[in-house]
Order: sequence, then structure tokens, then C-alpha cells
Amino acid sequence: MSEGSWLCPTELDRSRVVDANDRVRTIRMVGSGVVGVALVISAPWIGWWTLILFALSALNFLNVDRRLRTSAHPERISVYAIVITELLLGGGVAISGGPSSPALPWMVLPATMVAARFRPRVVIVGLVGTVFMILLATLGVNPAATVNDPVPVIVTLALLGAVVSIVLALEAAELHHRDEAILDPLTGLLNRHALMPRFIELSHQARLSGQPVSMVLCDVDGFKAINDEYGHDRGDAVLRDVAYELRKRLRSFELVYRLGGEEFLIVLPGIGGEGGLEVAERLRAAVEEIRPQGIPVTISLGLSAGSGEAVDYDTLFRAADAALYDAKRAGRNRVVMADGATAIAIEAPNAIVAEPLSPSFAG
Repeated sequence: MSEGSWLCPTELDRSRVVDANDRVRTIRMVGSGVVGVALVISAPWIGWWTLILFALSALNFLNVDRRLRTSAHPERISVYAIVITELLLGGGVAISGGPSSPALPWMVLPATMVAARFRPRVVIVGLVGTVFMILLATLGVNPAATVNDPVPVIVTLALLGAVVSIVLALEAAELHHRDEAILDPLTGLLNRHALMPRFIELSHQARLSGQPVSMVLCDVDGFKAINDEYGHDRGDAVLRDVAYELRKRLRSFELVYRLGGEEFLIVLPGIGGEGGLEVAERLRAAVEEIRPQGIPVTISLGLSAGSGEAVDYDTLFRAADAALYDAKRAGRNRVVMADGATAIAIEAPNAIVAEPLSPSFAG
């Protein structure tokens, strides 16, 4: 529930980190089991102390699984775990022969974890860090042996580049197909398929922390008339402009989804009703001001909010939907918040409420 970081500047980047952890959990367990068996078999030759490092690494990733979904910065948890793994491997290589250590090629593994989770710039930093650790555990421990027989280090570095390149290529293909599945092709916003998994994470975080979540349901006023008068191509351009304005006015952790047609949903983690009203009114005023495609366009918004156990998707959505209905019925171009049994309206300048607002669900 916090702003983006250099590791994950957008919500999509952060979602990728969490999803990647879920997808590789089983594979990681199988791989860890294979490594554990190999260490047990090799222990008479390389020493039983290696099992201690293996146990520490396993505990490290068990801790990641426990903390990742409840953390406001899952990307940091993931990076810490990868760095710890690299340090454990580097230490193991250093005390088991340095450049002649049989564990040297295993130092490639953490870099592949970075490639499977993060964008290319982060992967490059991870590669540089891994190269540094490999050289530190070999050249730094035993310079003479490394210089006399550099082949193991050269092979390990080549393996590092090859494996990371393969993982990046596979991830690029996977992300392309995922983008097609969770991104709205017209506006580029996230769609319904991306909404529910993320909201479930936010509801879990809210229940653990007691923090609020606000939901804003937004609808373009009179959109059918825009299509009828200006044509569907112009109408699509209006939707793109509105979507861009909504996204531009939100911070990185504030999420906007296109539900379909001219309807958008905005989710505000860590923001209660009063803060949600400020955000919603800012969005309403921004769209009215820009006149998308030179057309006078307004939006109506319904807001609901809950905290802790009350952060339930169906309850908040029904409340926001009822508040949006009240905004439409009261004259459009305004924000209405569901607050207990009363809907509070924030009107546009010179707007007139035609009739009293009906009760709405509480968030």
C-alpha cells in the first residue's frame, strides 16, 4: 500500500513479483530438494557443513513465502531473499575451494531468480552484482589459483550470461501473453482479469493491518450521445483520453481498471473516505477541464470505503455502484460517497441537485 520503487515503479511490475513467486514455488521446492540430495551424497567429500548453508537458504525462502503477500513492498522482500542466497552461496564457494569449488556454478541461480521477477534494468544490476560476487569468491579468495586456472570462472560467467538470457526471453514471451490477457486493448488500462487477484491481496493486507481501502466507480456521462453525434472512432478516442487522464492523476499505488464500455473502477489502498473524496473530485475536475477530443465531457463517480475486515469486494462495489446511481440521478458530473445510510454529494460548480439522494450501502 505504498508508492512505487525503483525495483517496481508500477503496480504491474509489483504484481509480476508476487505472481512469479507463486508460479515458481513448486519448481523451487523441487530444485531445492535436488540440491539437498546432492549435498547429502557429496557431504563425505566436501563436508557436512554445506547442509547448514542449505538449511539457512531454505529458511530464507520460507520466510519470503510468509511475508511476500502481506508486505507493502513485496519486491524488497524478494530482493533481500535473493541477496541472502547469493551471499550464502558465495560464502560456501569461498570456504570450499574458491575457484576450484564444485559449488561455483550454483552462484548463477540467484541471477536467474532476478530475471524471472524483475524488469531488464534490475536484471542488469543483478548480473553486475553476481559477477562481482563470483570474482570475490574466487579471485578475491585465491588470486593465484584463479589466474593459473581461470577456466572454471570463465565457464561460470558464460553460464551466467546464457541462462539469464534464456530466462529473460521466456519471461518476455510470458509477459506479452499476459499483457494481452489483463490489459484493455483500447485504453491500455488493467481489466477485470487483473482486478480480482490484486483486490484479494489488498483485502488480506487490510485485514492484517486495519488499513482502509476506497473504491471509486466512474462512468462517462452521456457517452452514447457522444458516439451517436461524433461516431464510434471519436468515442473510442474520448475513452482513451479519459483513461489517460485518470491514470496520470493517480499515484503509482492507486489502481485504475476499465470494467467495460465507459465504466472505470479506481481502487485506493490505504485511503479512507475523506481521502477518497479528494481523489475522486480531483479526477472529476480534471476530465471536465481537458475536454477530450475537444468535446465537453464529464464523469460521475460513486465512492465507498472500508477498513480492516470491512474491505470486501462485493460490499464495496455494491456501495460504490449505488452511489454512482445517485450521482447520475442527481444531475451527473459529481462525486457521491456512500456513508452509512446517507449519500454525500460533491457537486460540480453550478450543478443543481434535482431531488434528494437515496440511501446507499456503507463501505
